[in-house]
Amino acid sequence: MRYLPLNNQDRSAMLATIGAASIDDLFIDIPEEARLTGPIHGLPMHAPEMAVERHMKALASQNLVAGDVPFFMGAGAYRHHVPASVDHLIQRGEFLTAYTPYQPEIAQGTLQMLFEFQTQVARLLGCDVANASMYDGSTACWEAIGMARRITKRATALLSSGLHPHYVGVAKTMARFTGDALVHQAPSLKPETDIADLIGQIDKNTSCVVVQYPDILGRVEDLSALAQATQAAGALLIAVVTEPVALGALRSPGEMGADIVVGEGQSLGVGLQFGGPYVGLFGCKQKYVRQMPGRLCGETLDAEGKRGFVLTLSTREQHIRREKATSNICTNSGLCALAFSIHMTLLGEKGLRGLAEVNHAMAVTAAERLENVPGVKLLNASFFNEFTLVLPKDARTIVRALADRRILGGVSLGRLYPEEADLANGLVVAVTETATLEDIEAFATNLEELLA
Repeated sequence: MRYLPLNNQDRSAMLATIGAASIDDLFIDIPEEARLTGPIHGLPMHAPEMAVERHMKALASQNLVAGDVPFFMGAGAYRHHVPASVDHLIQRGEFLTAYTPYQPEIAQGTLQMLFEFQTQVARLLGCDVANASMYDGSTACWEAIGMARRITKRATALLSSGLHPHYVGVAKTMARFTGDALVHQAPSLKPETDIADLIGQIDKNTSCVVVQYPDILGRVEDLSALAQATQAAGALLIAVVTEPVALGALRSPGEMGADIVVGEGQSLGVGLQFGGPYVGLFGCKQKYVRQMPGRLCGETLDAEGKRGFVLTLSTREQHIRREKATSNICTNSGLCALAFSIHMTLLGEKGLRGLAEVNHAMAVTAAERLENVPGVKLLNASFFNEFTLVLPKDARTIVRALADRRILGGVSLGRLYPEEADLANGLVVAVTETATLEDIEAFATNLEELLA
């Protein structure tokens, strides 16, 4: 049964047990003027389950499914091939219904998986240590800013103009409650990043500098000089990675000196899923581990000397006094972390590098073809699998027209930055291993027709 209905006798017995004369008594604290007196305007009345299913399927059929059409959308969420074995394994009962790792004696499988996940993430990000995942990339980014404040005792964060605007939005929302000052401006359509400008803005009040790698426009730049300048001023460098496959080809932020590296792990093992759930990645230098938020799993020996796994350094509000907690995150994205870890294991280091090479090669092919469309300019001097085109007209209208032709042709900067008129003609295009030469040609041909 989908639910357990109650009859009038059941309701009367429940009300009598709690001492209420009627259901209305349960809502006595709600003012009369705030109570609903009739149907909700614009909301259809109830219908049989089968009728609702037919209606919802009809609505869903209007969607363009990512796997059915040429797909070039990215900007923080990427379509990659996920091996069938990933979904098969995560649906095993031992994982799908596993008990929370609070009690290690009955959760060794879950704990070992998270331990392996941490090792993979630490190596991928170039960090000494990583935690057992966060909710997603945007919340991991904010937690890193809060961590920098605790470490430096400063409260001004410099956010790169190339940081994803959704990540900036989350940070601004949270900063309202913590008092952090965030310095940020929108990007400009130029090949260079704002690293030089960020270095010039660092002062004695700066807690951290947050930079995305590759950034929202797909630009790639060495972070070494920024790391040195940031640390020389007593601040921390936070690097954000929204496309972890890029680290199969690029130097990791940790190698270039980043103090904290966070990111979104969706690209590996986790489908697009209408925007979530995803899995946040979080790594840092060893000396900052006690300020790291969320969970961390460790390896130990039990009373019989056998290897075992436990939660350690879990300085969250569920475990210790709230005022001493480093985070109020109450869980981790366990199942998505497992999917990430399985996909990484299947690939291995060689496979990840190979996947990155294919992504970059396909992106280069697409960029060269699209740049030849009259009126189109390629912005990037460097990129991995994502780049920005500057069109001769508003990119939002072009994206809509392409969708009408059953092509998902990128993300318009006008959608990401609706208040920035100077960015309206920008189009962010992502090309992964799932794109074909035929997809690229269809994109280019239709774009040329629409711009003619």
